[in-house]
Amino acid sequence: MATTRDRLIDGAAALLDEGGPAAVTLREVGRRAGVSHNAPYKHFRDKRDLLAAIAADELRVLAGRLTEAAAGETGAARIGAALHAYVGWAVAAPERFRLVFGAWTGPHAELEDAAQAAVVAITEVVTAAQAEDEALPRGTERLVALLRSTAHGLVDLELAGHLRKRPGAPGPDDLIDELITLVRGGGTAQRH
Repeated sequence: MATTRDRLIDGAAALLDEGGPAAVTLREVGRRAGVSHNAPYKHFRDKRDLLAAIAADELRVLAGRLTEAAAGETGAARIGAALHAYVGWAVAAPERFRLVFGAWTGPHAELEDAAQAAVVAITEVVTAAQAEDEALPRGTERLVALLRSTAHGLVDLELAGHLRKRPGAPGPDDLIDELITLVRGGGTAQRH
């Protein structure tokens, strides 16, 4: 059974999906959760604290999806599956993606722990893939940074409508497949 805190986070996440962070008000979150308008303050200091809780939940969801997607694969395909899961999560919930990866000021332990867990999840995927595929570069930390930043950039471009401006242009999933080929040293990018 969902706790009041869980219901508040779910209500706030739905508001976020509908209209971004500006749509999230503690009063409306309380109403949606079926509690008094003051109840959110018993669980969250303020709106920022509530948004950080949503972001932490989303990072835990993301970490699970990365791990799950990679589990059935081997070698570089592990990485490809994880990155496809990342893109799928981000494109399906763009406001949550923007919240998670937006600017955060000040400490928030729950969010920091969840962010670290997500980094650990992708690092474990890459480490396992490197152990199985000699063609992958060895510098795990650098490879993880390259993969994360590229996938993030692809999502940003896709959400802004910049990737598929012309018919037949590759989407983020196509470009992830290309990235994995390039990272393995499988040649140069296709020229169009």
